[in-house]
Amino acid sequence: MFANTVTIAARELKSFFNSPVAYVILTLFLLISGWFFSSGLFLLGQADMRDLFSIIVPIMYLFFIPAISMRLISEEKRSGTMELLVTLPVRDVEIVLGKYLATLGLLAAALVLTFAYPLTLALLGDPDGGALIGGYLGLFLMGGSYLAIGLFTSGLTQNQIVAFITGFMLILGLFMLDKVLMFVPGPVASILEYLSVTYHFDNIARGVLDSRDLIYYLSLIVVFLFLAVRTLESRQWR
Repeated sequence: MFANTVTIAARELKSFFNSPVAYVILTLFLLISGWFFSSGLFLLGQADMRDLFSIIVPIMYLFFIPAISMRLISEEKRSGTMELLVTLPVRDVEIVLGKYLATLGLLAAALVLTFAYPLTLALLGDPDGGALIGGYLGLFLMGGSYLAIGLFTSGLTQNQIVAFITGFMLILGLFMLDKVLMFVPGPVASILEYLSVTYHFDNIARGVLDSRDLIYYLSLIVVFLFLAVRTLESRQWR
């Protein structure tokens, strides 16, 4: 299983970098995040990455993650290569995990390229190392959760635009859950707060590692990867 998963992940990652997709996404991500980082640093005098971690990148994720994941399965279905792929001695779970690991690698590359920002802060002052590590860990877990959702929605349709919109709406819903707490009763507010990705991200970004936050993100990833596998298996029922 491991060998097939790695092979599929390497194939998928290679396809990203053999086309303009990865370069366009990484360039836009760096340009936008770099603009807000430099603006905060040089224009507003904010020698930290709190706004970038808590506001800018999470909002960028709403658009970038569905854009990365929308083609993963839908394009295979549309072009007919999915039928060829499933005839090989690989299981559906290996296909899903391989594609997920490839996009996770692309996400990690995007975050690693932003390491220039904390290095700049280190040269200019004494940034909070715990908050920086927590911020990057939170962004990685949040992005990993969104990618699992995007992979699931990509398996629901052959149309990439439909996959993008569906993934965007699901991700936006999780992102907005803690923004409506004032409009709902207390017990419901507690449930919505726990289900919100932002609530758990804010905890990690403060440099506080709580097992409940890690379990939340890992559970979200497992659930949507499981659903993605089920969407592939559903072709056998038709």
